[in-house]
Amino acid sequence: MSDLFSIENKRYALSGGTGTLGGSVADYLVRNGAKVILLGRSPDKLDLKSKELNAIVANSTHTFVVDVMSEGELKALKKKIKTEFGNLDGLVNLAGGNLPGATIKPDQNIYDIELGDTQKVVDVNLFGSVIPTIVLSELMVDQGYGSIVNISSMASKQAISRILGYSLAKAGIDIFTKWMANELASKFGDKIRVNAIAPGFFIGNQNRGLLTNDDGSYTDRGNKIITNTPMARFGDASELNGMVHYLLSDASSFVTGGIFDVDGGFSSFSGV
Repeated sequence: MSDLFSIENKRYALSGGTGTLGGSVADYLVRNGAKVILLGRSPDKLDLKSKELNAIVANSTHTFVVDVMSEGELKALKKKIKTEFGNLDGLVNLAGGNLPGATIKPDQNIYDIELGDTQKVVDVNLFGSVIPTIVLSELMVDQGYGSIVNISSMASKQAISRILGYSLAKAGIDIFTKWMANELASKFGDKIRVNAIAPGFFIGNQNRGLLTNDDGSYTDRGNKIITNTPMARFGDASELNGMVHYLLSDASSFVTGGIFDVDGGFSSFSGV
């Protein structure tokens, strides 16, 4: 691997690293020589994932129990990272999810939505990236470099039915990514970058019931997505890893404020 793409011995913090997509990213980073700091609220999940990663590469992974919605906890974490490691090369904000009450069922309409759950979904998917980015990016400002990767969605680009809260949050991620990219580069230097990846449709725990039936066949919604995806399939979690690698590495040194689709062509297809 050329030095331009090397992430060896770089240190990256990941929220959501115990989930389907985040877990795949964590595995990939470790296998390519990076050091990983896993952030999350569940000690058990963090411990299990840490053991998996350290079994791949010894001493590659550290964990911190932290609520990414808590400014106070993140400020304490920032001090710990500075004290224990000295630097932070990047941050990947993978925390997110949906709630049943924030998802409109096929036989429902907007007036059946649970606004409380919808607000919670906006909070975790938007402020679950906004708060850690603002707090932890100060480490990057102090050291003069760093790359932040947010997770957007196809739901930020067009009205995808049934998931209002998730769509609102991901649209917010897009403008936050562009806003922070401008803020950090213009005031603190061109080596601090902020970008986002917009995944297409990947089957994970949060959307499995929307896309597949109990027997593994696709639901009506799943079939509609496949019909409108030129590659005619769902993505595999590993297919995000290359874009994450590119955005974290020096190969993307002149790239900031971008939203990069990884969607099998979904966003480019008109349906006709």
